[in-house]
Amino acid sequence: MRILAIETSCDETAIAIVEANPIEQRDERGTSFAVLGNALLSQVEVHRQYGGVYPNLAKREHAKNLVPILEAALEEAELLREDAQAISQETHDAITKLLEREPGLAEQFLEFIKETEPPVIDAIAVTAGPGLEPALWVGINFAKALALAWNKPLIAVNHMEGHILAALAEEAANGPVSTASPDTRLNLVISEVKMPVLALLISGGHTELVVMREWLSYELIGQTRDDAVGEAFDKVARMLGLPYPGGPEISKLAEQARSNLANAANQQGSTLLRPFTLPRPMIHNDSCDFSFAGLKTAVRYLIAGVPELDDATRREIAHEFENAVAEVLWKKTERALEQTGAKTLVIGGGVSANTHIRRVFAENVDTACLQVSLRIPTVALTTDNALMIAMAGYYRALNNDFADPDTLKADGNLRLAA
Repeated sequence: MRILAIETSCDETAIAIVEANPIEQRDERGTSFAVLGNALLSQVEVHRQYGGVYPNLAKREHAKNLVPILEAALEEAELLREDAQAISQETHDAITKLLEREPGLAEQFLEFIKETEPPVIDAIAVTAGPGLEPALWVGINFAKALALAWNKPLIAVNHMEGHILAALAEEAANGPVSTASPDTRLNLVISEVKMPVLALLISGGHTELVVMREWLSYELIGQTRDDAVGEAFDKVARMLGLPYPGGPEISKLAEQARSNLANAANQQGSTLLRPFTLPRPMIHNDSCDFSFAGLKTAVRYLIAGVPELDDATRREIAHEFENAVAEVLWKKTERALEQTGAKTLVIGGGVSANTHIRRVFAENVDTACLQVSLRIPTVALTTDNALMIAMAGYYRALNNDFADPDTLKADGNLRLAA
């Protein structure tokens, strides 16, 4: 099955074309995914000057970039065929109506469709939420227009489900699997997944623990009671005078501090004491919930109390803040593993790219949870991307879970589990 997937939930415009094939073995839902085309354009530089993502600006950028991104993905997939296509007046008017809120998009879209042969795909998957609703709507209406023009079914995908499946995916060890293009394309495999699966989803808008006991069926185990962890990273970065996005900047400084501490300890033959200590919110609480607002406030008071916020002080505060976050995330996840009896642990979302968090989880699972399989996505799959939407779309299609174009809507607060 070939899925064309569209992702516009925040500040990445992404389209991917994936060929999915069941794995020929007794492996429930085992699937190989050949990435035929994958195009992504980040808006980070556009939003950097504002210190965060502006929804209406993101919306405008998506509308401007979707047709070029679609063309790039189809060309990479060798599915771009120039050929004049006749479109009925009824279809023309319906597409114009769908895209009327995005200046210039309808004209750009219709020009492309009229000059391009419909590609050989089976369905169109699109992110329906959660995310920024103005941005989501652009992708959804674009997907509806494509489905109408090419007469293809639509699949609505939960963005967070995409992150879970991206974390379960591993690069294929036995080379290409595409029957259409047996070359050196990226091939991903989801196989031998042991249930239950516990997912720690950490991003700018989410911090939650979700268990999947059966495929595509989720139960919420724990969540943040205030700030998401990615939001806390960005806010602390602003306090430290670091540029947006703040997470990578804090991680870079924290790694420098760790290296400096290790070098100093080696020279002196002992472990040096850290100059700052921050709280670990709710770490001893019996629930699997999180809280990062208090940690953020503690950083503010810490900064207010230092004589000078120089580079060395920034490194030490970033180091202690990242240590606190990683410890809390692990302790809560360890508690959730005990409660659920999960056999597979996945970490998904943009914050899962954090080097120290990945290291802490790998070390602790290796020493304390020998019966648990840890799966963390490659860094390229931690950010918002269309590959994860394609994978989720495929599994939804297997369940015959298609969307009605007339009722498909953006939901910025779409939940994965109750």
